Amino acid sequence: MGHMLNRRTFTRAAAGALAVLGAPALRAQSDRILLAESAPFTGPAAQLGIQFNLGARLYFEQVNAQGGLHRRPVEIVTADDGYEPDRCAENTRKFIAEDPLALFGYIGTPTSVVALPLATTAGVPFIAPFTGAMALRRPFNRYAFHIRASYNDETELIVKQLTSLGLQKIAVFYQNDAYGKAGLDGVDLALKTRNMKPVALATVERNSVVVAPAVKTLVAAQPDAVVQVSAYKSCAAFIREARKAGYGGTFFNVSFVGTQALSDELGKEAAGVVVTQVVPSPYSSVTPIAREFQDAVKRGGAKYQANYSSMEGYIAAKVLSEGLRRAAKPTRDGLIAGLESIRGETFGGFNVSFSPTDHSASHFVELSMLTGDGRVRI
Repeated sequence: MGHMLNRRTFTRAAAGALAVLGAPALRAQSDRILLAESAPFTGPAAQLGIQFNLGARLYFEQVNAQGGLHRRPVEIVTADDGYEPDRCAENTRKFIAEDPLALFGYIGTPTSVVALPLATTAGVPFIAPFTGAMALRRPFNRYAFHIRASYNDETELIVKQLTSLGLQKIAVFYQNDAYGKAGLDGVDLALKTRNMKPVALATVERNSVVVAPAVKTLVAAQPDAVVQVSAYKSCAAFIREARKAGYGGTFFNVSFVGTQALSDELGKEAAGVVVTQVVPSPYSSVTPIAREFQDAVKRGGAKYQANYSSMEGYIAAKVLSEGLRRAAKPTRDGLIAGLESIRGETFGGFNVSFSPTDHSASHFVELSMLTGDGRVRI
Protein backbone atom coordinates (compact mmCIF):
# COMPACT_ATOMS: atom_id res chain seq x y z
CA MET A 1 0.00 0.00 0.00
CA GLY A 2 1.41 3.39 -0.93
CA HIS A 3 1.20 6.54 1.17
CA MET A 4 2.11 10.02 -0.02
CA LEU A 5 5.12 11.81 1.41
CA ASN A 6 4.17 15.43 0.95
CA ARG A 7 7.48 16.83 -0.22
CA ARG A 8 6.48 20.45 -0.62
CA THR A 9 4.81 20.95 2.75
CA PHE A 10 7.55 19.00 4.51
CA THR A 11 10.21 21.28 3.08
CA ARG A 12 8.24 24.40 3.97
CA ALA A 13 7.67 23.18 7.52
CA ALA A 14 11.31 22.20 7.90
CA ALA A 15 12.47 25.63 6.76
CA GLY A 16 10.51 27.26 9.55
CA ALA A 17 11.06 24.56 12.15
CA LEU A 18 13.99 26.21 13.87
CA ALA A 19 11.66 29.02 14.85
CA VAL A 20 9.79 26.64 17.13
CA LEU A 21 12.94 25.07 18.53
CA GLY A 22 13.93 28.11 20.53
CA ALA A 23 13.80 26.80 24.07
CA PRO A 24 13.41 28.56 27.40
CA ALA A 25 16.30 28.67 29.82
CA LEU A 26 16.46 25.78 32.24
CA ARG A 27 14.60 26.66 35.41
CA ALA A 28 14.19 25.05 38.78
CA GLN A 29 12.46 21.71 38.49
CA SER A 30 9.99 22.61 41.19
CA ASP A 31 7.61 24.30 38.77
CA ARG A 32 8.01 22.21 35.61
CA ILE A 33 9.24 18.96 34.11
CA LEU A 34 12.45 19.76 32.25
CA LEU A 35 13.88 17.58 29.50
CA ALA A 36 17.09 18.42 27.61
CA GLU A 37 17.87 17.43 24.03
CA SER A 38 21.07 17.81 22.06
CA ALA A 39 20.43 17.03 18.40
CA PRO A 40 21.34 18.16 14.87
CA PHE A 41 19.12 21.10 13.98
CA THR A 42 21.53 22.22 11.26
CA GLY A 43 23.76 20.29 8.87
CA PRO A 44 23.32 17.12 6.80
CA ALA A 45 21.34 15.27 9.51
CA ALA A 46 19.19 18.23 10.52
CA GLN A 47 15.86 16.82 9.40
CA LEU A 48 16.20 13.92 11.83
CA GLY A 49 16.63 16.28 14.78
CA ILE A 50 14.00 18.75 13.66
CA GLN A 51 11.32 16.19 12.93
CA PHE A 52 11.90 14.03 16.04
CA ASN A 53 11.76 17.16 18.17
CA LEU A 54 8.56 18.37 16.53
CA GLY A 55 6.89 15.01 17.05
CA ALA A 56 7.80 15.01 20.73
CA ARG A 57 6.62 18.60 21.16
CA LEU A 58 3.35 17.70 19.51
CA TYR A 59 2.66 15.09 22.19
CA PHE A 60 3.86 17.24 25.08
CA GLU A 61 1.63 20.09 23.91
CA GLN A 62 -1.33 17.77 24.39
CA VAL A 63 -0.06 16.76 27.83
CA ASN A 64 0.38 20.38 28.87
CA ALA A 65 -3.08 21.32 27.58
CA GLN A 66 -4.45 18.73 30.01
CA GLY A 67 -2.54 20.09 32.99
CA GLY A 68 0.88 18.53 32.47
CA LEU A 69 2.40 15.68 34.46
CA HIS A 70 2.21 15.76 38.25
CA ARG A 71 0.48 19.11 37.67
CA ARG A 72 3.59 20.52 36.02
CA PRO A 73 4.08 21.47 32.36
CA VAL A 74 6.68 19.61 30.33
CA GLU A 75 9.37 21.61 28.55
CA ILE A 76 12.10 20.45 26.18
CA VAL A 77 15.21 22.59 26.05
CA THR A 78 17.34 22.06 22.97
CA ALA A 79 20.85 22.64 21.73
CA ASP A 80 22.17 22.10 18.22
CA ASP A 81 25.10 19.71 17.93
CA GLY A 82 25.20 19.42 14.12
CA TYR A 83 25.59 15.64 14.56
CA GLU A 84 29.12 16.18 15.89
CA PRO A 85 30.23 14.38 19.08
CA ASP A 86 32.35 17.22 20.50
CA ARG A 87 29.48 19.70 20.29
CA CYS A 88 27.10 17.14 21.75
CA ALA A 89 29.40 16.52 24.73
CA GLU A 90 29.66 20.26 25.38
CA ASN A 91 25.88 20.65 25.19
CA THR A 92 25.37 17.71 27.52
CA ARG A 93 27.76 19.04 30.16
CA LYS A 94 25.91 22.36 30.14
CA PHE A 95 22.56 20.61 30.40
CA ILE A 96 23.63 18.42 33.31
CA ALA A 97 24.94 21.46 35.19
CA GLU A 98 21.40 22.88 35.02
CA ASP A 99 19.81 19.74 36.51
CA PRO A 100 17.15 18.53 34.02
CA LEU A 101 14.95 15.57 34.92
CA ALA A 102 16.24 13.61 31.91
CA LEU A 103 18.15 13.81 28.66
CA PHE A 104 15.75 12.95 25.86
CA GLY A 105 15.74 12.27 22.13
CA TYR A 106 19.44 12.54 21.33
CA ILE A 107 19.98 11.88 17.62
CA GLY A 108 22.65 9.48 16.39
CA THR A 109 25.21 6.96 17.59
CA PRO A 110 28.45 9.02 17.65
CA THR A 111 26.73 11.75 19.68
CA SER A 112 24.89 9.38 22.03
CA VAL A 113 28.08 7.39 22.63
CA VAL A 114 29.78 10.46 24.14
CA ALA A 115 26.66 11.70 25.97
CA LEU A 116 25.62 8.51 27.74
CA PRO A 117 28.73 8.24 29.97
CA LEU A 118 28.21 11.86 31.05
CA ALA A 119 24.57 11.14 31.87
CA THR A 120 25.47 7.94 33.71
CA THR A 121 28.11 9.64 35.87
CA ALA A 122 25.61 12.37 36.78
CA GLY A 123 22.76 9.90 37.36
CA VAL A 124 20.55 11.49 34.69
CA PRO A 125 18.16 9.21 32.72
CA PHE A 126 19.01 9.07 29.01
CA ILE A 127 15.75 8.33 27.24
CA ALA A 128 14.83 7.45 23.64
CA PRO A 129 18.06 8.08 21.76
CA PHE A 130 17.48 7.91 17.99
CA THR A 131 19.99 5.11 17.44
CA GLY A 132 20.01 1.35 17.32
CA ALA A 133 23.65 0.81 18.31
CA MET A 134 24.33 -2.18 20.54
CA ALA A 135 27.15 -0.28 22.26
CA LEU A 136 24.48 1.83 23.97
CA ARG A 137 22.46 -1.24 24.98
CA ARG A 138 25.20 -3.57 26.21
CA PRO A 139 26.30 -3.77 28.90
CA PHE A 140 23.01 -2.90 30.61
CA ASN A 141 22.86 0.69 31.88
CA ARG A 142 20.28 1.67 34.49
CA TYR A 143 19.99 5.18 33.04
CA ALA A 144 19.58 4.34 29.34
CA PHE A 145 16.11 3.57 27.96
CA HIS A 146 15.75 2.52 24.32
CA ILE A 147 12.33 2.70 22.68
CA ARG A 148 13.35 1.74 19.13
CA ALA A 149 14.64 -1.60 17.89
CA SER A 150 18.39 -2.15 17.53
CA TYR A 151 20.43 -2.01 14.33
CA ASN A 152 20.99 -5.74 14.84
CA ASP A 153 17.21 -6.20 14.60
CA GLU A 154 17.08 -4.07 11.44
CA THR A 155 20.03 -5.65 9.66
CA GLU A 156 18.83 -9.16 10.49
CA LEU A 157 15.55 -8.39 8.69
CA ILE A 158 17.44 -6.94 5.69
CA VAL A 159 19.72 -9.97 5.35
CA LYS A 160 16.80 -12.35 5.88
CA GLN A 161 14.88 -10.61 3.09
CA LEU A 162 17.81 -10.62 0.66
CA THR A 163 18.80 -14.24 1.22
CA SER A 164 15.18 -15.39 1.00
CA LEU A 165 15.17 -13.87 -2.49
CA GLY A 166 18.34 -15.79 -3.35
CA LEU A 167 20.53 -12.69 -3.29
CA GLN A 168 23.89 -13.73 -1.86
CA LYS A 169 26.31 -10.97 -2.86
CA ILE A 170 25.76 -8.25 -0.28
CA ALA A 171 28.00 -5.17 0.03
CA VAL A 172 27.98 -2.54 2.78
CA PHE A 173 28.35 1.24 2.42
CA TYR A 174 28.77 2.71 5.88
CA GLN A 175 29.61 5.91 7.71
CA ASN A 176 33.13 5.84 9.12
CA ASP A 177 32.19 6.28 12.77
CA ALA A 178 30.40 4.53 15.63
CA TYR A 179 27.05 4.57 13.80
CA GLY A 180 28.35 3.06 10.58
CA LYS A 181 30.35 0.45 12.43
CA ALA A 182 27.32 -0.49 14.56
CA GLY A 183 25.33 -1.13 11.39
CA LEU A 184 28.21 -3.01 9.79
CA ASP A 185 28.47 -5.20 12.88
CA GLY A 186 24.77 -6.02 12.53
CA VAL A 187 25.15 -6.99 8.88
CA ASP A 188 28.23 -9.07 9.67
CA LEU A 189 26.39 -10.89 12.44
CA ALA A 190 23.35 -11.61 10.27
CA LEU A 191 25.55 -12.89 7.44
CA LYS A 192 27.75 -14.95 9.75
CA THR A 193 24.75 -16.92 11.01
CA ARG A 194 24.21 -17.89 7.37
CA ASN A 195 27.89 -18.71 6.76
CA MET A 196 28.29 -15.61 4.58
CA LYS A 197 30.23 -12.36 4.64
CA PRO A 198 30.03 -9.06 2.72
CA VAL A 199 31.47 -9.14 -0.80
CA ALA A 200 32.78 -5.58 -0.41
CA LEU A 201 32.93 -2.71 2.08
CA ALA A 202 33.29 1.05 1.58
CA THR A 203 32.97 4.09 3.81
CA VAL A 204 32.03 7.75 3.80
CA GLU A 205 33.02 10.32 6.43
CA ARG A 206 30.35 11.71 8.75
CA ASN A 207 28.70 14.91 7.43
CA SER A 208 30.35 14.35 4.02
CA VAL A 209 28.96 13.48 0.58
CA VAL A 210 32.34 12.50 -0.92
CA VAL A 211 31.21 9.11 -2.16
CA ALA A 212 33.18 8.58 -5.39
CA PRO A 213 35.79 6.22 -3.87
CA ALA A 214 33.05 4.13 -2.25
CA VAL A 215 31.07 3.97 -5.50
CA LYS A 216 34.14 2.78 -7.40
CA THR A 217 34.88 0.05 -4.83
CA LEU A 218 31.36 -1.30 -4.46
CA VAL A 219 30.24 -1.14 -8.10
CA ALA A 220 33.37 -3.09 -9.07
CA ALA A 221 32.30 -5.91 -6.73
CA GLN A 222 28.99 -6.25 -8.62
CA PRO A 223 26.89 -6.96 -5.49
CA ASP A 224 23.24 -7.98 -5.70
CA ALA A 225 22.42 -5.37 -3.07
CA VAL A 226 24.10 -2.61 -1.08
CA VAL A 227 23.19 -2.14 2.58
CA GLN A 228 23.66 1.52 3.50
CA VAL A 229 24.41 2.69 7.02
CA SER A 230 24.85 6.44 6.80
CA ALA A 231 22.91 9.72 6.89
CA TYR A 232 20.42 10.68 4.18
CA LYS A 233 22.59 13.10 2.21
CA SER A 234 25.49 10.70 1.80
CA CYS A 235 23.16 7.75 1.09
CA ALA A 236 21.35 9.76 -1.57
CA ALA A 237 24.65 10.85 -3.11
CA PHE A 238 25.86 7.24 -3.19
CA ILE A 239 22.65 5.98 -4.83
CA ARG A 240 22.78 8.65 -7.55
CA GLU A 241 26.45 8.09 -8.32
CA ALA A 242 26.25 4.29 -8.23
CA ARG A 243 23.37 4.32 -10.69
CA LYS A 244 25.29 6.70 -12.95
CA ALA A 245 28.16 4.19 -12.83
CA GLY A 246 25.82 1.51 -14.12
CA TYR A 247 24.89 -0.26 -10.91
CA GLY A 248 21.49 -1.93 -11.21
CA GLY A 249 21.13 -3.64 -7.83
CA THR A 250 19.01 -2.78 -4.82
CA PHE A 251 19.75 -0.34 -2.00
CA PHE A 252 18.73 -1.13 1.57
CA ASN A 253 18.89 1.47 4.36
CA VAL A 254 18.43 1.27 8.12
CA SER A 255 15.85 3.55 9.72
CA PHE A 256 18.32 6.22 10.87
CA VAL A 257 18.65 7.38 7.26
CA GLY A 258 15.34 9.25 7.63
CA THR A 259 12.73 8.05 5.14
CA GLN A 260 11.20 11.44 4.38
CA ALA A 261 14.56 13.17 4.12
CA LEU A 262 15.98 10.48 1.83
CA SER A 263 12.91 10.65 -0.40
CA ASP A 264 13.24 14.44 -0.61
CA GLU A 265 16.94 14.20 -1.49
CA LEU A 266 16.40 11.61 -4.24
CA GLY A 267 13.12 12.73 -5.80
CA LYS A 268 12.33 10.42 -8.72
CA GLU A 269 15.53 8.49 -8.08
CA ALA A 270 14.05 7.16 -4.82
CA ALA A 271 12.18 4.47 -6.76
CA GLY A 272 12.95 1.01 -5.40
CA VAL A 273 15.05 2.09 -2.43
CA VAL A 274 14.25 0.03 0.68
CA VAL A 275 14.27 1.38 4.24
CA THR A 276 13.72 -0.56 7.45
CA GLN A 277 11.29 1.06 9.88
CA VAL A 278 11.16 0.78 13.67
CA VAL A 279 7.77 2.41 14.22
CA PRO A 280 4.47 1.72 12.45
CA SER A 281 3.75 3.67 9.28
CA PRO A 282 2.66 7.26 10.00
CA TYR A 283 0.85 7.33 6.65
CA SER A 284 -1.39 4.33 7.27
CA SER A 285 -4.57 4.23 9.34
CA VAL A 286 -4.05 0.57 10.27
CA THR A 287 -2.69 1.12 13.80
CA PRO A 288 -4.39 3.19 16.53
CA ILE A 289 -1.11 5.00 17.27
CA ALA A 290 -0.88 6.14 13.64
CA ARG A 291 -4.48 7.40 13.69
CA GLU A 292 -3.84 9.23 16.98
CA PHE A 293 -0.67 10.77 15.55
CA GLN A 294 -2.35 11.84 12.31
CA ASP A 295 -5.16 13.50 14.26
CA ALA A 296 -2.65 15.31 16.44
CA VAL A 297 -0.76 16.54 13.37
CA LYS A 298 -3.98 17.91 11.87
CA ARG A 299 -4.84 19.74 15.08
CA GLY A 300 -1.28 20.93 15.63
CA GLY A 301 -1.06 23.22 12.62
CA ALA A 302 1.20 23.73 9.62
CA LYS A 303 4.53 23.36 11.45
CA TYR A 304 3.82 19.66 12.10
CA GLN A 305 4.11 16.94 9.48
CA ALA A 306 3.48 13.21 9.59
CA ASN A 307 6.66 11.28 8.82
CA TYR A 308 8.60 8.44 10.41
CA SER A 309 11.00 10.69 12.34
CA SER A 310 8.27 12.88 13.84
CA MET A 311 6.19 9.82 14.70
CA GLU A 312 9.13 8.29 16.54
CA GLY A 313 9.45 11.49 18.54
CA TYR A 314 5.73 11.40 19.31
CA ILE A 315 5.89 7.79 20.51
CA ALA A 316 9.00 8.49 22.59
CA ALA A 317 7.26 11.41 24.31
CA LYS A 318 4.20 9.25 24.93
CA VAL A 319 6.24 6.47 26.54
CA LEU A 320 8.25 8.89 28.69
CA SER A 321 5.01 10.53 29.82
CA GLU A 322 3.53 7.17 30.79
CA GLY A 323 6.63 6.43 32.84
CA LEU A 324 6.23 9.74 34.66
CA ARG A 325 2.52 9.15 35.26
CA ARG A 326 3.45 5.89 36.97
CA ALA A 327 6.12 7.56 39.10
CA ALA A 328 5.28 8.22 42.72
CA LYS A 329 7.15 11.52 42.40
CA PRO A 330 8.54 13.35 39.33
CA THR A 331 12.14 12.57 40.23
CA ARG A 332 14.84 10.75 38.28
CA ASP A 333 14.45 7.61 40.39
CA GLY A 334 10.69 7.91 40.08
CA LEU A 335 10.93 8.17 36.30
CA ILE A 336 13.22 5.13 36.11
CA ALA A 337 10.89 3.07 38.30
CA GLY A 338 7.87 4.24 36.32
CA LEU A 339 9.40 3.25 32.99
CA GLU A 340 10.56 -0.10 34.37
CA SER A 341 6.97 -0.85 35.36
CA ILE A 342 5.84 -0.72 31.72
CA ARG A 343 5.76 -4.45 30.98
CA GLY A 344 4.32 -5.72 27.74
CA GLU A 345 2.09 -2.68 27.17
CA THR A 346 0.74 -1.61 23.80
CA PHE A 347 0.80 2.03 22.82
CA GLY A 348 -1.83 1.98 20.11
CA GLY A 349 -0.39 -1.13 18.51
CA PHE A 350 3.27 -0.36 19.23
CA ASN A 351 4.40 -2.76 21.94
CA VAL A 352 6.68 -1.52 24.71
CA SER A 353 8.23 -3.61 27.46
CA PHE A 354 10.84 -2.57 30.02
CA SER A 355 12.03 -4.23 33.22
CA PRO A 356 14.66 -3.53 35.89
CA THR A 357 17.10 -5.66 33.87
CA ASP A 358 16.07 -4.80 30.29
CA HIS A 359 15.71 -1.27 28.95
CA SER A 360 15.24 -2.17 25.26
CA ALA A 361 11.53 -1.69 24.77
CA SER A 362 10.93 -2.88 21.22
CA HIS A 363 12.13 -5.23 18.51
CA PHE A 364 9.57 -4.03 15.96
CA VAL A 365 11.04 -3.79 12.45
CA GLU A 366 9.39 -3.82 9.03
CA LEU A 367 10.48 -3.06 5.48
CA SER A 368 9.29 -0.16 3.38
CA MET A 369 10.04 0.83 -0.22
CA LEU A 370 10.23 4.30 -1.69
CA THR A 371 8.70 5.17 -5.03
CA GLY A 372 9.66 7.84 -7.53
CA ASP A 373 6.55 9.91 -6.88
CA GLY A 374 7.09 10.60 -3.19
CA ARG A 375 5.35 7.58 -1.72
CA VAL A 376 6.38 4.88 0.70
CA ARG A 377 5.05 1.35 0.45
CA ILE A 378 4.93 -1.13 3.31
